[in-house]
Amino acid sequence: MTEVSAPSPAEDLVAKLRTIPVFADLPHPDLLWFVAQCEEHRAAAGEIIMREGDPPNFMMIILEGEMRARAEHGGPDGPVFVASAGEVTGMLPFSRLKVISVTGRAVSPAHYLGFPVAHFQQLFMRLPELVRRLVGLLADRVRNVTRAEQQHEKLAALGKLSAGLAHELNNPSAAARRSAAALRDCLARLRQAARTTKIGPDDCATLAQTEEEIRASLTPAQFKDEFARVEREEAIQAWLESHNVPEAWQLAPHLADANISDAHLARFAAAAGASVGSELTRFATLLEMDRIAEELENSSARISDLIRAIKEYSYMDQGSLQEVDIQHSIENTLTIMHHKLKRGIIVTRDYAPGLPKVLASGSELNQVWTNLIDNAADAMNGNGKLSIRVVRENDFILVEIADNGPGIPPEVKSRIFDPFFTTKGVGEGTGLGLDVVSRIIKNIRGQISVTSVPGDTRFQVRVPIQPPVQTPKPD
Repeated sequence: MTEVSAPSPAEDLVAKLRTIPVFADLPHPDLLWFVAQCEEHRAAAGEIIMREGDPPNFMMIILEGEMRARAEHGGPDGPVFVASAGEVTGMLPFSRLKVISVTGRAVSPAHYLGFPVAHFQQLFMRLPELVRRLVGLLADRVRNVTRAEQQHEKLAALGKLSAGLAHELNNPSAAARRSAAALRDCLARLRQAARTTKIGPDDCATLAQTEEEIRASLTPAQFKDEFARVEREEAIQAWLESHNVPEAWQLAPHLADANISDAHLARFAAAAGASVGSELTRFATLLEMDRIAEELENSSARISDLIRAIKEYSYMDQGSLQEVDIQHSIENTLTIMHHKLKRGIIVTRDYAPGLPKVLASGSELNQVWTNLIDNAADAMNGNGKLSIRVVRENDFILVEIADNGPGIPPEVKSRIFDPFFTTKGVGEGTGLGLDVVSRIIKNIRGQISVTSVPGDTRFQVRVPIQPPVQTPKPD
């Protein structure tokens, strides 16, 4: 805290306290006693008022100015807490705060009182009404901080998912664009082939029959390696050049991809006659267009699957509680997080058959799976085995998410569900993910536990199949 300033007259401080609602109607002698216990402080703009990591030794009553506080160990987008003139902050009675988790700076010149925690026992006996009001302020602060933490965690999760989805959508959309450009090239080649062919009407039927037979006999090309592919292209190019086919170097790769054999080429040449070059160009182009159409279908299907998964993941257009299929919920989460898992993580699934649905908030359960899977992927550094098991256990659905990463150290394990606790580097984790997971599961009267040894870390989440019945309180 800042240096203690030259004291103001007690009556002046009492007058300022009466402008603050919790002090406004307290007896004058009690306010004089309260002021006498306080340390008076002033801080210039930009000066640190409280420091992250220090013990919370004072309750602060801000008389003038404003303070803004944030956790400096986190990323630059961490939540900011503001306390202005007329507010009471710092260590409040009955708070379980052990260490100050934020650094607070004066935004403008600040004037405030610090009531020592060491005098709380006297405060309880002398001013019980003030203590009751301060406890109400503490409850309000807990609600506000919890709401801010949840919002920040949701935004952080949304940012991760958005980046991953952008990457996932970019691949099929880029493939679709390439396919569209390739189709334009194919159409240009077809028009050129139509202008240069000399095949007559009488030979069209024979050539069409030959084409259908060749097409029906084709199998997908399977080259041992790239050298084998190049060798086959060169062989086809040599055959085309021996038959005076123009631009053989352009046509050979398409025929190699279609797995055209020398016997196919010989049959086609016999049917096409002098127009073998133009007709082979047309035939190879049609085969390529078949392949492009398949790529377009796969790309658009992938985009559609992602959009469906996003809609189901967020439970758009549905109420706060739904009948949730846990297996389907996890699969949607895996689809959304495919970008993070596909490089080196093997996912194994063990879903018991005939699992009942649970009544819960689908979007919140998806947030649970997202955080647990994301943490597992980070623990394995993007390379390892992720195991997911879902079974029924009495009146619960048990979801077990395991990884073969290095494990959680024993000295860390007891703190992983604490708010703001993270083992990740600066800017890499908010320390809110597992806290939010724990809060969501507790809200539905579920259970979450973790066991961990090197090579085997398992989070077990038990979700009640039916929410607990709320017993009405007697009047």
